[in-house]
Amino acid sequence: MIRGILTPNLVPFNEDGSINEDELRRMINWLIERGVSGLYPNGSTGEFIRLSFEERQRVIKIVAEENRGRVPILAGAAESNLTMVLEACRTYADLGCCAVSITGPYYYKVSQESIEHFFREVAKRSPIDILLYNIPQFSNEISVPVVTRLAMDCPRIVGIKDSSRDFPRFLNTLHAIKPQRPDFSCMIGCEEILLPSLLIGGDGGTIATSGVVPEVIMKLYQEFLAGHWDEAKRIQFKLLDLINAMLYGTNFPEGFRAGMSLRGFQLGTTRQLLSPGEQSDLEDIRSKIACLLADCGFSEAAGACRRPGGREAAPTTRAAGPKRTVPPAGGVEVEGIVREVMERLRTPRGSTRQ
Repeated sequence: MIRGILTPNLVPFNEDGSINEDELRRMINWLIERGVSGLYPNGSTGEFIRLSFEERQRVIKIVAEENRGRVPILAGAAESNLTMVLEACRTYADLGCCAVSITGPYYYKVSQESIEHFFREVAKRSPIDILLYNIPQFSNEISVPVVTRLAMDCPRIVGIKDSSRDFPRFLNTLHAIKPQRPDFSCMIGCEEILLPSLLIGGDGGTIATSGVVPEVIMKLYQEFLAGHWDEAKRIQFKLLDLINAMLYGTNFPEGFRAGMSLRGFQLGTTRQLLSPGEQSDLEDIRSKIACLLADCGFSEAAGACRRPGGREAAPTTRAAGPKRTVPPAGGVEVEGIVREVMERLRTPRGSTRQ
């Protein structure tokens, strides 16, 4: 069963636009070392649609090589036709991925009948488990009745990742499927409702913010598992400013790329051209994200933060002995969170099952 926090990793580029494979490998190891439950390459955050079919396969190969079986890999396989989807399924099965994620057909509007027939055909012929990916912003919606019938009839379809931002829909999916198929994974794709989805019976999420602050997202998830719901709620609310800045401040996923660069990674130039005005705005947004990260205790971001009046952020420092520093208003005690997470990493997590 797929559960926990699966990180949709970004793809770093060289100056010539090619994939920076060395930096991608470093990123994957960094995420695993910080305790994420699994990896989700070739998702929306990874800009799969801006890569060639060969590049998408190369990304999965790199992730699998660096992972070395340490955590489950959910590989994005949202291709534009059945032949390519099945080729991706075969390739990613051979590379040891635990499942693939497939959206409804995109670009052309098609009927729910066609969507159901498409997924039944994929499920019949795929050598690897399938997670449906509902993201109606960019592809045809997979309706709850269709999801329910597929879940009941197709053992190869093992779950759904819902990025619709429609919480009532998520509730209806749980209500329709879980009583009959409790092993069907229901994952959320929207970090703002991560904790509410867990509390109502969801199994985890593919959370883009976990690529930038994995320590904090995993702390939220571990507090939920431990039944410390007040603390999990506190972290969820404290994260909202950072989530909103990265998600809404600029073209997606530029805010997350900015956040990752502030954690010390070289993301390179995006494949989506930005206008001069957008580039200027992005610098302001990057500064805002840097300030939020610095306030959370990530001192590596402090140098890029510019407060009103031109002041740089003062990085949070570790207090001597067991006493903790008081976080700034709106901040999360991330240093304490990181210490607790690293302690837990020394024992089996038990946060995912294949």
